[in-house]
Amino acid sequence: MPPKKAAANTSAKVTKAPPAMPKSSTARKGSTSKVTAPATRAAPKRVAYQPKKEVAEPKATIKKAAPKRAAPKKAITATSSTTTAAKMGTKRKAEEEAEAPPAKKAAVGRKIAPAKKPTAKKTALAKKPAAKKTAPTTKGTKRKVEDEVEAPPAKMAAIAKKIAPAKKPVAKKDATATQTKAAATKKTTSTRKTQTEVPAKKSTAEKPAAATSRKRKATDESAAAPAKKAKVLKKGAVINEPPTERLNVYVFGEGSAGELGLGTSKRAIDVMRPRLNVNLAADKVGVVQVVAGGMHVIALTHDNKILTWGVNDQGALGRDTEWDGGLKDVDAAGDDSDEEDDDNGLNPKESTPGEVDFSAVEIAEGARFVQVAAGDSCSFALTDDGRVYGWGTFRGNEGIFGFNPDTEVAKRPVLNTDLKKITSITAGANHALALDSNGAVFAWGSGQQNQLGRRVVERTKLGGLRAREFGLPKGAKKGIVSIVAGSYHNFAIDRTGNVYSWGLNNYGQTGVTENAGEDEALVLKPQVIEALKGKHITSIEGGGHHSLCSTSDGDCLIWGRVDGHQMGIEPNEIAQMGDNAMMKDDKGAPRIIRLPQKVTAIEGAVVHVAASSDHNVVITKEGKAWSWGFSANYQTGQAETEDVEVATMIDNTATRDVRLNGATAGGQFSIVTAGVAG
Repeated sequence: MPPKKAAANTSAKVTKAPPAMPKSSTARKGSTSKVTAPATRAAPKRVAYQPKKEVAEPKATIKKAAPKRAAPKKAITATSSTTTAAKMGTKRKAEEEAEAPPAKKAAVGRKIAPAKKPTAKKTALAKKPAAKKTAPTTKGTKRKVEDEVEAPPAKMAAIAKKIAPAKKPVAKKDATATQTKAAATKKTTSTRKTQTEVPAKKSTAEKPAAATSRKRKATDESAAAPAKKAKVLKKGAVINEPPTERLNVYVFGEGSAGELGLGTSKRAIDVMRPRLNVNLAADKVGVVQVVAGGMHVIALTHDNKILTWGVNDQGALGRDTEWDGGLKDVDAAGDDSDEEDDDNGLNPKESTPGEVDFSAVEIAEGARFVQVAAGDSCSFALTDDGRVYGWGTFRGNEGIFGFNPDTEVAKRPVLNTDLKKITSITAGANHALALDSNGAVFAWGSGQQNQLGRRVVERTKLGGLRAREFGLPKGAKKGIVSIVAGSYHNFAIDRTGNVYSWGLNNYGQTGVTENAGEDEALVLKPQVIEALKGKHITSIEGGGHHSLCSTSDGDCLIWGRVDGHQMGIEPNEIAQMGDNAMMKDDKGAPRIIRLPQKVTAIEGAVVHVAASSDHNVVITKEGKAWSWGFSANYQTGQAETEDVEVATMIDNTATRDVRLNGATAGGQFSIVTAGVAG
């Protein structure tokens, strides 16, 4: 919501409208299919952020607001028990809340009770005659005074001292006095708006709880609990080892939302070719793994830190990035030109790599992080003892879907208690996969395109937020060694080399030819990709509507959507493909490649592949990067805004004499890495 207009001021104070951010359309042409999923993984571009208004003071100079993006919509506060419970996707029903007494409803309005706790249960005051006083029933030592039904002073003192047993009545007092106090309590409970009010007379031993949570947002629930004392990592619990090679990180593409991690320099917006990110220099930071999401990035360092940067609208960065913005001094004539001013107006806390805040979650002492993963608005981290922590949220066709059954948006890391002894994690646009030490695969998130490998119906769709193992064919059970998530489809490789796929198949992106190309086509259960049998896949990746892989022979194979030059193959080569391998649209133009085809333009053996919605980057054994596809925001690193039709080597000063070893692709940007000795 835009801020209110400032009152008129007679001083020479004006505000210039912030410049429009660069547009980066990812719309594709030539599609006749009714696609249920977005065409790109990237979240929509955001408009300029509006900083908080400052009170103008008469000065000889005037201030101009730096360009900012619009702040995300305010989270819905938990002030209405019925409405909030529905939006948070909890299992509580409105009719259950209606049965509860007023005091109970007030407590619910401020803190959503667990799904399994009955809400219609009557309180002690409701059951007992007015002439008697009964101490409220407490459930656990963690229950706060603000969650209790307001009681007379004697009872409050007992609660504060924690001496009143759950069901032990307090000694009887004069009936008339008790009735008077009970009536006063009932009146206060029915009219008050918060639970911070206490009777006028209190015991000197009473210490009421702080009122810091009365307006706590539902999206902040994951960060409310203080960190517990860390447990010591058990002997023999380590099942994963972290990578150790330090990397230099080169970035290119769209950076108007801080995705490149280059900070607030004006040169950080549109980077046409790979540029070394000095904020992540190997000798100073020592990144050992980096993964791009839709509009944010997550990296793991050699000293066990997790860094994030980019868009933090739904908590994808896992840390505080609040920023009031800056003001620029301009002269009386309104001229703000300053050759030395190199500020692009980005939030420095988002556009500069920062460490994730794990202070509100318990991590075993001595545990190390070994792998990270990123989706469109979510992030994950895996520890050496097989635990998975995550933050952010998943999005569905209707908007924010939720992060887990109890949390809509996790702004700080939370432990996924459904997962144990995990050895690998990966994330698509709005879902995630995990592989455990027994070779079983777990999936969770949005399942509207059957990404979860199990049918999710509207009535039970929130069940998809729980990580669950799903059925793999008999031969694959307890034999999966590798998992990869595309935007809306997935791959799993078993010990024998078979590649299984499932999920959205409206452009044949799963590699399963049955029903490939049909509107809303899905592969409901994991199926073997017959065309990849015996190919010995070394790396595989899924984009928005296409997929590619590398083989032990060094070939790069690709399949799926054609009309956005996702294939990187010469048009005349595609035209010569038979009807068995290719499908055409109504006008006779190539639309889908159904069977994996070799990208012949690449010179050298391909050892690593990366894909985003409509562009690709691969690395050869010789350490060179090749790219192609949609390039409106320079995401191919070829200094081109037109589509790069055929796979082309990236050649520039920064990487020409560098041996590259990895790549990752975001919505409108890309990253390549190079190892550094020592």
